[in-house]
Amino acid sequence: MRIQLNRRALLKTAAASAALGLIPRRAATAEAGPSLTFGEPVPFSYDMLKDLAARLARSPYAAPPRPAPAIVQRIDYEEWGKIKFDTDHALYASGRESYPVSFFHLGQWFPKAVTMYKVEDGQARPIVYSPRYFHMPAESVAQGLPPDAGFAGFRVQEARDGALDWRRNDWAAFLGASYFRAIGELHQYGMSSRGVAIDSAVADRPEEFPDFTRFYLSEPKGGDNVTVYALLEGPSVVGAYRFVMRRGKGVVMDIDQTLHLRRPVERFGIAPLTSMYWFSETVKPTGIDWRPEVHDSDGLSMWTGAGEHIWRPLNNPPHVVTSSFLDDNPRGFGLLQRDRVFGHYLDGVYYDRRPSVWVEPIGDWGKGAVQLIEIPTDDEIHDNIVAAWVPEKKATAGTQVTLKHRLHWLADEPYPTPLARCVATRLGRGGQPGQPRPKGVRKFMLEFLGGPLVSLPFGVKPEMHVTASRGEITPYKIIEAVSDGVPGHWRVEFDLAGVHGPEPVELRLYLTAAGSIASETWLYQYHPF
Repeated sequence: MRIQLNRRALLKTAAASAALGLIPRRAATAEAGPSLTFGEPVPFSYDMLKDLAARLARSPYAAPPRPAPAIVQRIDYEEWGKIKFDTDHALYASGRESYPVSFFHLGQWFPKAVTMYKVEDGQARPIVYSPRYFHMPAESVAQGLPPDAGFAGFRVQEARDGALDWRRNDWAAFLGASYFRAIGELHQYGMSSRGVAIDSAVADRPEEFPDFTRFYLSEPKGGDNVTVYALLEGPSVVGAYRFVMRRGKGVVMDIDQTLHLRRPVERFGIAPLTSMYWFSETVKPTGIDWRPEVHDSDGLSMWTGAGEHIWRPLNNPPHVVTSSFLDDNPRGFGLLQRDRVFGHYLDGVYYDRRPSVWVEPIGDWGKGAVQLIEIPTDDEIHDNIVAAWVPEKKATAGTQVTLKHRLHWLADEPYPTPLARCVATRLGRGGQPGQPRPKGVRKFMLEFLGGPLVSLPFGVKPEMHVTASRGEITPYKIIEAVSDGVPGHWRVEFDLAGVHGPEPVELRLYLTAAGSIASETWLYQYHPF
């Protein structure tokens, strides 16, 4: 389940380097038309792609090609980073309102060739790989690849007529298995999404990582949406995808998917999100790192079918933990980065700017659960958090799943609750300063901000409602944080005692004011230590 060190490092380098302007700047030409080579056209439509996926699902699985594996294996992290796509060859670079497309090279951690097509007027023409599309050192081991080696993935550059230098800045990238990502409105890459998650953290079998094996790229007309079609193939599943991507304040993707199962799947994750959480202000072992916090996301947010807004801070648990939040037709869920204060990270990789990603179901998703998988990690190099929708109906061989959803890559969730939100969760020793600290007692300090708390009458305090799956909640107190001058900012404090054994404790808390609900629901899984 844990993602390889180099894979995450390469993803961050490949995506973030362009966003941060680290690719050497080149002089723009008046018309940077593509000089790509194309194969013979074949008829294409999304319906045809769905028919192809259905046919392939009835055939034995064939793994995607791995060209010259002995050579590709030698294109390590350092060597791969030296190979740069020449944007003079970018697809769709001639139209000033277009979003040019550039391509990733094969390497040790991206060894599978992905077929690329240009779609135009109902025809798809394969894009023929050539080493001349890339700048690479004369001594690079990649020089020894066959002339038809192929591409590893692609990224979408900023518009040619936009405010940013399109050669140096991109806003969406598809690279590795079925992973893809986009920048948020703060112009930073961070967490990823995937086409599908197959048997993540299932004890009796390895996780399966299907691949996008073909991409069909359409040119936007007059600055319209970028449309990408993809074929997904794996031992257990075949699928057809359509991505309609819009570059606005952030990035919004409308995703259609039709999936066919070749064999049963125990945990079938729809719209999976993958992120990294090492530590935050909640729990931080002494001396683990010089920085106050390190994470791409700090919590799971959910808007249930019944209308409840839930916030679940993330954990770096002592062992793999899967939490299921049952729902019927959820309104949305997402992994968010709520803490936007640079001083809370003190890191030049800008964790404070990482995008929040929200999944908005379109249509009837029925019954199922938002499942959160948390995996222990001892460094920021591992993607150790997965959140996905798992349908209640078992995923058996021959099952067809057709669903639509919208992904919002923003600074915050697109439909925030009007209630107060939890902005910090902190744990410490129980008891009171200046008095003997009782053993086995843990203190919780939560901060809530906004919503109805802003307009409370003078002298009125919100009321706290808290429950625990085991243990005892001791008397608590609620304090208005008037010292920071921010209206509607309240801190709530309670101790948890009487907890024996290592099993986690499920906590639930919300605030009311004048008899009405005043905050979102805070959920937390406490691991005694």
